[in-house]
Amino acid sequence: MLESELFGHERGAFTGAVARKVGRFEAADCGTLFLDEIGDIPFELQPKLLRVLQEGEFERLGSTQTQRANVRLVAATNKGLAKLVAQNQFRSDLYYRLNVFPILVPPLRDRRRDIPSLVRHFVGIYAERMNKQIERIPTDVMEALVDHSWPGNIRELQNFIERSVIMADGNTLRPPLEGLRQAAGIESLEPITLEDAERVHIRKTLEQANWVVAGPRGAAVRLGMKRSTVYFRMRKLGIFRANQVAETTILSVRR
Repeated sequence: MLESELFGHERGAFTGAVARKVGRFEAADCGTLFLDEIGDIPFELQPKLLRVLQEGEFERLGSTQTQRANVRLVAATNKGLAKLVAQNQFRSDLYYRLNVFPILVPPLRDRRRDIPSLVRHFVGIYAERMNKQIERIPTDVMEALVDHSWPGNIRELQNFIERSVIMADGNTLRPPLEGLRQAAGIESLEPITLEDAERVHIRKTLEQANWVVAGPRGAAVRLGMKRSTVYFRMRKLGIFRANQVAETTILSVRR
């Protein structure tokens, strides 16, 4: 079915193929095609994908006639393709053909400054969709959302905000934060990276120092680092004081 979706099929190519179907590559000729979760494509289909990328040629399923398509491909995956290549689960030639201009998108926990903007964005979308007027996001709520690690990244945040808007009664967002705390407790049992551990340690030290970095009682002394090093690590790890994203007022969520 995936082959049919990508390259199309002829009538009678398989049970249920009652008519010719144009595939995604044929439909995207002289345009751009986006393929999500490229790491999940079956191994036996990968040579056909490589051929259309390399030569611009393919056949519809059930046909012997070669079709041509000039397509710019954008692919995405949350898997390490290089690791899959080493495990013989992904073709190396296809990997190198796809890896022309790689763009690495860090997980949400590594760009926490984006969370307040995303929260406001999703609240606006779902409030408008549900005909609700949500004008206020309390400081403690935003702090909890910023502090959560969001292992499911933006999709998890989006789904959580949608649920929160559904449950909202009045003009203030009051999400079920207990669910986040329980999820954080489960996540704490899982292995974390050295960078995650460093982020937690620096943040706790800053909180103990009341977010004062310099001085004899500042976080730099407690951490055994130079002040400039602490600021650098804070920027790199996405650490900032929660009240920098303090209570947010949404001026309008309806058009």
